[in-house]
Amino acid sequence: MAQTLPFPKNETPAPLSNVIPLRFNVLPRHREYLSQWLQAGLAMGLCDADIETEGRDDTVTHILIWVRENADPAYMIKPRGMRWVLIDHIREHELGVYASLERALHTVRPVLPLKSIAAA
Repeated sequence: MAQTLPFPKNETPAPLSNVIPLRFNVLPRHREYLSQWLQAGLAMGLCDADIETEGRDDTVTHILIWVRENADPAYMIKPRGMRWVLIDHIREHELGVYASLERALHTVRPVLPLKSIAAA
């Protein structure tokens, strides 16, 4: 017989699920591309980027991008499932969802040519 835990009358238990959400992580090729993109974009106002991670496995929570025009991070890129979400960090507005990190970075500043790249 299955055992259930008591819940307060106004709360219901969350449904159990065996589904593990897929989430991209930053691969070495992403770090290399980000570095090349920053270097190529210095003349176009790119200043810096920071990859924020969490947990023991260093799961990426987001990438912050600084530009010359603002002292605060201007853009944030977050993994969402099998996509990358570009956010205007200053206005907290989603700008687009992309199949690759490279395409999201290209939208911020098109400083490197887009080649045929893998979706990840």
